[in-house]
Amino acid sequence: MRTLSPSAKPSLLTALLLLGLLANSAPVQAGQDTGSGNQKGGPETQRKGDEPDKVDTENLFGFTEGTDTGKKGEQEVLFDAIGRFSKRRDGPNRSGYGAAQPVISYQYDPTDNFSIEPGLWFDTRDSRNIVGVPDKSFGTFNGGSLELKYQFFKRTDDRPFSVALQAEPQYARITPIEGQGADVFSVESRLIADARLVPDKLWGGVNLIYDPQVSRLKGSGEVDRSSTLSVSGTLMAKLGKSVFVGPEARYMRAYDGAFLNRFEGHAVFVGPVLHYQVMEKGFLTLAYSTQVFGHDRDPDFADRAFNLNQFSRHNLRVRFGVEF
Repeated sequence: MRTLSPSAKPSLLTALLLLGLLANSAPVQAGQDTGSGNQKGGPETQRKGDEPDKVDTENLFGFTEGTDTGKKGEQEVLFDAIGRFSKRRDGPNRSGYGAAQPVISYQYDPTDNFSIEPGLWFDTRDSRNIVGVPDKSFGTFNGGSLELKYQFFKRTDDRPFSVALQAEPQYARITPIEGQGADVFSVESRLIADARLVPDKLWGGVNLIYDPQVSRLKGSGEVDRSSTLSVSGTLMAKLGKSVFVGPEARYMRAYDGAFLNRFEGHAVFVGPVLHYQVMEKGFLTLAYSTQVFGHDRDPDFADRAFNLNQFSRHNLRVRFGVEF
């Protein structure tokens, strides 16, 4: 076997030392941490696992809200309209019911996990020959709201789910079902959870909603207190680079009294949701739901198939927003 001469040994040792120094310094020059050699994948793998989900679920779903808030300093302008159609006819004559509450709002994110969204509410409706609803047709300014949302943590590869709390105090000038003039105060509160079920393909969301309401009718001064308790859930699948679709279901319970005092009826709604990312900072979400089951405790309607006293038969939501 061939051996190295004494003069070649120092040169070889020097070359090996230089190669070792270059290998150790390469990650530092590339702006990376070397980490410990006994950790599989090193810190780069850990950082990748901590990266937030690239899909923003805040407006991804239909009647269900997502947990996400924007990054610190981000702003957004939104148009959001929920329409309710078809209620129980009062007599043999032609009837019709349609009511919509468009909202124009501005969202600001003071931190990465907290958003503030004041909004202006409007009301437009047309009702005729409906049980318990006066005949009227008009459109007007309705009031305002302030939505506050806190997201406890972001979704990541290592933790693909998130939880948030949302509260939205509202003041309205018109009762939501009858369309009568009143001072209406409510605070819609939501416990929100969502998850990325299949990476880059499927997301799911669930909401638990409590909405107490106190109305003082103008003129008579009569006070009405009511509340609803709802659960909604949805699945959204990514069909292309900018299109998401999926089903949504909601279960809603109506009560007399602001604290769920007396159960009055319930209803189940199902329908599809479409979300389209119009551009990098703009989106359009469409959601439709129809009542497939309901029960009203009112003796006059207890034997009917649906609950059209506290709820309508069909709901439609259109939401559009632009971030900047």
